Amino acid sequence: MAACARIHPADRHLECDSPGPILVAGRGSLAGAVAVDALTEIEIARPRDEVGAFASDPTNVTLWYRNIRSVEWETPPPLAVGSRLRFVAQFLGRKLRYTYEVREVDPGSHFVMSTAEGPFPMETSYTWDIAGESRTKMTLRNRGEPSGFARFSAPLLERAIRRANQADLRRLKERLEG
Repeated sequence: MAACARIHPADRHLECDSPGPILVAGRGSLAGAVAVDALTEIEIARPRDEVGAFASDPTNVTLWYRNIRSVEWETPPPLAVGSRLRFVAQFLGRKLRYTYEVREVDPGSHFVMSTAEGPFPMETSYTWDIAGESRTKMTLRNRGEPSGFARFSAPLLERAIRRANQADLRRLKERLEG
């Protein structure tokens, strides 16, 4: 288990000193309390700017997200606040189509996008922190409030998202450290 320095009370974000993935489930505040809040972290032996540039580039998404089948621009590149990206994914046996809108972009620091479509409106955020010389701690967080029947399966959905995110971060680490 990792040695964690502290938990930020507002969003239950762990600050840890660990080379491996850290999994945290908690409740945040995405327009109030959310039913799903899956946070995963990993340390990657590459500089922060390099990790941030690769991870936030829509053309790289299918190289490290196993469940994402395709990404298409709905607005012209380059990536900026307001950019819209159409995703096709396969998750828990279902084909999903949704459009994310970029909410925040600070290259090498953080990236936030969200969707209000479908039975599970969600916010996805990435942060990149320096973890040593040429090392980066990347955090991947998915938060949202499922509606309809999905609302009743929120705890299972949260665990499935965390497992998938953990595997995706390992895939990203392997690709970048190659």
